[in-house]
Amino acid sequence: MLKSFTAVLAVSASSLVMASAAIAQSTATPPTIDQTDSTEPTAIDPQSEIVVTGTRASNRTVAQSNVPIDVISSEALTNATGTGDTNKILNQLVPSFNFPQPSIADGSDVIRPATLRGLSPDQTLVLVNGKRRHVSSLLNINGTVGRGSAAVDLNTIPALAIERIEVLRDGASSQYGSDAIAGVINVQLKRGVNTGRAQVSYGKYVTHMAGVPELLGLQTSGGQPFFDPNDAVAAVNGQAAAGSRYLAGNYGGDAKRNDGDTWVLGANIGIPIGPGYLNVTGEYRDRDAVNRAGYDTRPNYLRPSTTTFDARELTFNRLNFQLGDPKTEDYNVFVNAGMPLGNSGFEFYSFGSYAHRDGLSAANYRQASNAANRDYSAVPANVALTNANFVAIYADGFLPLIQSDYDDYSIAAGVKGDLGPWSVDLSGVYGHNEIDYRTLNSINTSFGSAGPRNVDAGGIRFGQFTANLDVTREFDLGFVKPLTFAVGAEYRHENFKERAGQVESYAAGPFASRGAAIGQQGFPGIPAAAATDNSRDSYAGYIEFDTDLFAGLTATAAGRYEHYSDFGDTLNGKLALRYEFAPALAVRGSISNGFRAPSLHQQYFTTTSTNFVAGVPVDIVTAQVSSPIARALGSQPLDPEKSINLSAGITSNPFRGFNLTADYYHIKINDRIVLTENLGSSGNAVTDAAARAALNANGFSSVGAARFFINGLDTTTQGVDVVGTYRLRLGDLGSWSLSAAYNYTQNKIDKRLNNLGPLASNPNIILFGRVEGIRFEKGQPRDKVVLSADGDLGVFGVTARSTRYGRVIAPTATSLTGTTLGLSDYGPDDVFLRPKWITDLEARYTFKEHMTFAIGANNLFDVYPTRLPFGPRAASVGGQNPANQIYIPYSGFSPFGFNGRFIYGRVTAQF
Repeated sequence: MLKSFTAVLAVSASSLVMASAAIAQSTATPPTIDQTDSTEPTAIDPQSEIVVTGTRASNRTVAQSNVPIDVISSEALTNATGTGDTNKILNQLVPSFNFPQPSIADGSDVIRPATLRGLSPDQTLVLVNGKRRHVSSLLNINGTVGRGSAAVDLNTIPALAIERIEVLRDGASSQYGSDAIAGVINVQLKRGVNTGRAQVSYGKYVTHMAGVPELLGLQTSGGQPFFDPNDAVAAVNGQAAAGSRYLAGNYGGDAKRNDGDTWVLGANIGIPIGPGYLNVTGEYRDRDAVNRAGYDTRPNYLRPSTTTFDARELTFNRLNFQLGDPKTEDYNVFVNAGMPLGNSGFEFYSFGSYAHRDGLSAANYRQASNAANRDYSAVPANVALTNANFVAIYADGFLPLIQSDYDDYSIAAGVKGDLGPWSVDLSGVYGHNEIDYRTLNSINTSFGSAGPRNVDAGGIRFGQFTANLDVTREFDLGFVKPLTFAVGAEYRHENFKERAGQVESYAAGPFASRGAAIGQQGFPGIPAAAATDNSRDSYAGYIEFDTDLFAGLTATAAGRYEHYSDFGDTLNGKLALRYEFAPALAVRGSISNGFRAPSLHQQYFTTTSTNFVAGVPVDIVTAQVSSPIARALGSQPLDPEKSINLSAGITSNPFRGFNLTADYYHIKINDRIVLTENLGSSGNAVTDAAARAALNANGFSSVGAARFFINGLDTTTQGVDVVGTYRLRLGDLGSWSLSAAYNYTQNKIDKRLNNLGPLASNPNIILFGRVEGIRFEKGQPRDKVVLSADGDLGVFGVTARSTRYGRVIAPTATSLTGTTLGLSDYGPDDVFLRPKWITDLEARYTFKEHMTFAIGANNLFDVYPTRLPFGPRAASVGGQNPANQIYIPYSGFSPFGFNGRFIYGRVTAQF
């Protein structure tokens, strides 16, 4: 079947080329290329805009769509934001879009994943100009939303390059690709000519950190600091009493921070090339680091005696952690071009991008007294290691830094035009993403003080080539509208690579036998054994029908066959209907199924990283599914995910300028691919004991836990989207666009597929347990409200937006020794992040239609997420909150981050 399918694709392509050559000899009139931007002042009402996502009919508008679609204009993307991050902008505009901003999460600090409708980032398909965009080479493996997925980095696409974004909030596997389970984000690039825009913005965070007081200095008695008596707790459940962990301090009001200085310089220009067009966008973005860490008042140095502290405790800089956005420098270029091919009736088109990002993020601080900072070479092998002969490598401890060198590029080319009554589009797209890492200001303790401080930690690569042939034709079969028939084929080749770091970044040095930590602290390098180079191919064919069967009834039906070289076949279908049973009032609904093969990342990625577990840093290995350690812990060969999507809704536009839609969705996914618990530090005593035994037996005694990918869940996601928009003119008060949007999403685990393999003889082992279950079901806001107003009062403009993010639960492995919690139980350290309203405001002034000056604020009222508790727990629970929460005050699960108020100014020249 594959050979036949490939032959059909080859014959179709050859036929197209020959036909094109024949037509090129005719005297047909050259095609007209639309070179306008929908963002011009003459733009039509958004509900009357023609959409190209969700249907291949050429005349479907937003209001007529039988599936929910959000259309976001270029102006909406640039107004009321100063950061230049496309993901952050979408988070503010699309109610079902979620973009948390974690920190101290290795590569996820620099490339952060986003979700649609509460599903995984890799279950949303991203298109650029209708063509599949490649995902990042980064696999998000740490304790963040989107854990276990590789996602498209939308922040490589400058807002200035975008004409509009269409967000299809419906399953579309049968139309665009088997992994479009949550929906499709289609980025349409500008192609206007004789027009241009240059833009410069500058902003910074000016904020007071809620719940984090300024440390004025340590309290002393007799010249000595002392432990904070408020941190001591009494015995609990027969356990020994726990003493204080922090030194007593003198505190003032909430800490002030002015940081994160951000410059964004960009330009877009459209140039006519004969009858064609060339539209080019360039952007430079420079962002300084943001630090929202609290003060680390733990003793940093070893104590000279039980009654004295090291004198350096009084002068040590307690702001030693780095929590927040890393320092980044970005260069982004996008090109979009088209040219008629003589008189052939065909157009050649091409678009491409290049992005480079230098990132510098931080790991966890290693205290001076930490064994990871011990110079084992200073103590002879025949001498026992004690505190008395402890020699620090870094005198005051050290903060490991992770430097990422990021390159991303893509090139697409194709021809499209008419062969008689048939419209034909033949294209090819290649995309590539690579990240190289260096660990700075660190040490592989097992090599002693002679080990290198800065090392090459290895790199990752992902490449994707996609070829498409799309053919459409309209048939007049007596329906109210002609039947649009579309058929097409797709070939895709993917490749994933891991490059090993230098030996000292990961290897066991000569002092490993004495108990020294192995691997560069903060970010151990990729070992030679983990280096991989794997590829696969997929072949697909689709068919689609779209028409108005009779007055008021619109129907779309599609089917898609897809074959993966590593996972076999899938057949997906979709039916979507819309019926307008009364003027300006319609119902719509759809049913479809989907299929997502395990990514190459999920099958082959291997690394070791450090996570906080119950407030304690733990080295955790992410093991390849087929590796001996993963097999010993229960891994099985991965199967594809399978989904069924149902949706139903109503649309209404009872009077001019007003539109209301409400849609319910229900998404069932079986065999969902997830990353297991951190087995060995999950908080379940039985699981952890069995996991550590397996780690020791397979040569991983130096790490504290392991994880790997499994088909671990059957899940149901359901929810409601309600969107209302109203465009009106108020005479002297100008033109206004008002909108209100609401999203409710519920993720539910229907069944845990606990296939234990070799661990089946151990009772109560759970591969995807309490912590990951809470992260999955409650780690994103269940509801979200977006209210916005955009006004144009002559030369003045204003945009105001307020977003309410619902409650989020940030799970943590319990630190109560011997406690085993049920899968639905909350632990004493799980944090409930309360709902918050975030308000953005921008005012603009346009001078002679060519210069626009804007000032604004994101998070105008300086709102922070719920502060993580520290010190003793409530008396009814007993014990102490995790020690790290005194200096890590905010959770990475916050759906709006934790940076505080951002104030900016922007100047735009339009020509």
